[in-house]
Amino acid sequence: MAAARVLLLLSGRPVSPSFVQSVCRLLGAGPGLGPWATLCGLKRGRLVLSDGPSPGASTRLPLQLKAPGAELPRNRGVDLGVAIILQSSDQTVLLTRRTRTLSVSPNLWVPPGGHVELDEELLDGGLRELWEESGLQLPQGQFSWVPLGLWESAYPPRLSWGLPKYHHIILYLLVVSQESQQQLQARIQPNRSEVSAFMWLGPDVAAAVAATEDGTETPRHLPQELPPSVLTVELAEEGGARPLALPVSTLLRTTPTTAEGKERVSSGTKFALRLWLQHLGR
Repeated sequence: MAAARVLLLLSGRPVSPSFVQSVCRLLGAGPGLGPWATLCGLKRGRLVLSDGPSPGASTRLPLQLKAPGAELPRNRGVDLGVAIILQSSDQTVLLTRRTRTLSVSPNLWVPPGGHVELDEELLDGGLRELWEESGLQLPQGQFSWVPLGLWESAYPPRLSWGLPKYHHIILYLLVVSQESQQQLQARIQPNRSEVSAFMWLGPDVAAAVAATEDGTETPRHLPQELPPSVLTVELAEEGGARPLALPVSTLLRTTPTTAEGKERVSSGTKFALRLWLQHLGR
């Protein structure tokens, strides 16, 4: 097995979880999906999670489960990903829509993110993914950051779609830029092989999106205070981009029971938006 990207400290004993094992359950989380307060350490190319106080895991973050159980390969470990919740100075956050041609999570709205290389600091990996997907490089000294939370994820997200092929712990990092949305948007150059559209969400719409729960019906009627649509920038296949008014109802969709590829916001992103709103004091 390759070097463990996610390492657990169980009663002080290091354990590398296998692909089939739930990290939440190994850490002694209770019933349900959480979130649970979890001690973690942010190491170079690795995440350390502990079930008790430890010198190597002193940061307390919420950890939530989104991983169905099934008979899966046992010769693989749990992988590590990082996602950047990029906040502008006027308190909007960047989301990108993954292209339909991607094999994992196509057509979903997510923050920029991806795998962390073995020799990378976790923040560096997140900023690299932000640059690779959006073209944005943040000048040193013009942003601050804080870890928001952890999400245990499997893809496909439902067993009715097939057995999970990917098992990750996703670390969400909030990066607060000193630049406005307008300044950041002027520099965005999306990677068309991964991104088909992007948008900026404010707290009000983000709160409505974050409140939708998988396993419940998509709301039929929008709250009166919400706008009927949000402005996005869609990338044209032949090149260029155009503004597009996206119905807010699209962002409120929940995970379907079959793999239909419907446009929606990912479950992990909703979790991260809830944490962002808590950070804002909303």
